[in-house]
Amino acid sequence: MRAINYFSNLAIPFTILIIIMYGIIEKNKVFDTFLEGAKEGIEVVVKIFPTLIGLFVAIGLLRDSGILDFLVSLISPITNMLHIPSEIMPLSILRPISR
Repeated sequence: MRAINYFSNLAIPFTILIIIMYGIIEKNKVFDTFLEGAKEGIEVVVKIFPTLIGLFVAIGLLRDSGILDFLVSLISPITNMLHIPSEIMPLSILRPISR
């Protein structure tokens, strides 16, 4: 167990070191490349942010309105026969919507 903790504590610094060494060997500007990647990441977040907000609001409305509980109660006879816990049914109903 100690070995796992030791290796997991070294994983991120070791990964960073490997990336820097690879950049030096390939003669890339590591920090500039990092900044470009961070800029692209922020652009992606800005593009998908409205969609995420819409999904969170829709899911919140489904939960708060009681529709989700109603759907779970409708399919509970089937899920009980299949021994599927009712606690995971809201997640399984909402999962296809959130993809």
